[in-house]
Amino acid sequence: MEIFRNRNFVKLFFAALTSQMGTTIGNMAFAFYLLDRFSHQPSYATIAELMYSLPTVFVFFIVGVVADRFDRKKVAENCDWIRAGITFLLFGALFLNSIPLVFFLLFLRSAVTKFFFPAENSLVQGILNKDQYAQAAGLNQMLFSIFMVLGVGIGAVIYKTVGIHGAIVVDFISFVVSALLIRSCHIPKSARLPNGKLEWKDISLKTSLRDFKDGIVYILKNRLLAMLVFGFFIFGFVSGAFAILPMFTMKYEFSPSNYEWYASFFAISLGFGLLTGSAIATVISSRVKPYHLVIGPIFLTSILVFLLGLTDVLWVYLITVFIIGTCIGPINIAIGGWMPKIVHPKLMGRVSGWIDPLMMFAQSMTLGMIAFLFPKIIDTIDYLYYGMAMVILLVFFLYAFTLPKLSKLVDESEKHSLPS
Repeated sequence: MEIFRNRNFVKLFFAALTSQMGTTIGNMAFAFYLLDRFSHQPSYATIAELMYSLPTVFVFFIVGVVADRFDRKKVAENCDWIRAGITFLLFGALFLNSIPLVFFLLFLRSAVTKFFFPAENSLVQGILNKDQYAQAAGLNQMLFSIFMVLGVGIGAVIYKTVGIHGAIVVDFISFVVSALLIRSCHIPKSARLPNGKLEWKDISLKTSLRDFKDGIVYILKNRLLAMLVFGFFIFGFVSGAFAILPMFTMKYEFSPSNYEWYASFFAISLGFGLLTGSAIATVISSRVKPYHLVIGPIFLTSILVFLLGLTDVLWVYLITVFIIGTCIGPINIAIGGWMPKIVHPKLMGRVSGWIDPLMMFAQSMTLGMIAFLFPKIIDTIDYLYYGMAMVILLVFFLYAFTLPKLSKLVDESEKHSLPS
């Protein structure tokens, strides 16, 4: 509990909580609104999801630079104020019934969001001692899990009770509260500006791009690392499909009139599955090779996703989703724990800088394909599940043939590098 005696940390923690709440509620409410308003055009809901992931492709190379070079407190606070302003404009766009304007504002708000969490996380690092980093990371993971489990449900409840306009008001209040909490923090200048004060004119786009180029060259030269980073690309593909397919399934197959509530059951099932799988993997990770925690669960996931397309029984669907989450948990832990062991500390930041854009690119590509295919070309949701299962199965074969061999080569090179 000592970490909660740090007032700055408490304020930043609740700022992140309210900021995440505003983002989650708005995203889910808009998805439900578009499915209700444009039932015969499900591609609108898919495009809305695309507006949340696509901005990463445009800002990923500058996000880390802004968090490291500018006043982190001002960056985080201003992100909240800007998002509050954009949310206010969203309110007006809905009254104008301008869906293109709504999509543009959602895109803009998501782009600003990409700058918030790197700056906020960097502030947390600056106000805690090293012994508290693990506690803070655990609390942030718990926060993510809570929204994974309850986010869709909260969005559904607010949308069903106060409508899309009420949900936007909740968004607006959330961002304002987050901004005020950050403003009230008294954070030393060394934590806010660790690299000294810098102006926009001092930022070189060429230097930022060179750093990212160095990262991808390093990844490509290390075959095992390249395979693991490719795994994050696949996570983006799966998360993109799961961002919209469950809502389509509930809307057009299981419960057209109450699909919001059933969509929240999907999130709860997947969230508890992730927690269960992560707990199991934490216990057994020291006893098995990392690739065992990757290859087997990926194979099971492909089979289970195929089953999602076959079943027309809701409870079977939800149990299958829970087991899928249990499979994904160990994969996350295995890859996340493996990478720091094979990446040089000096290059970890540049390697990590490629993960989010690759995931978001895969997610955006998946959402774009779904928007294009369904329902104009593929009018049955089941085929989308079958396609996703086939892609995951191909990844299983790729990993089954490469990871054990590459892991053995790395282990042997480490043995040879040890002093005799």
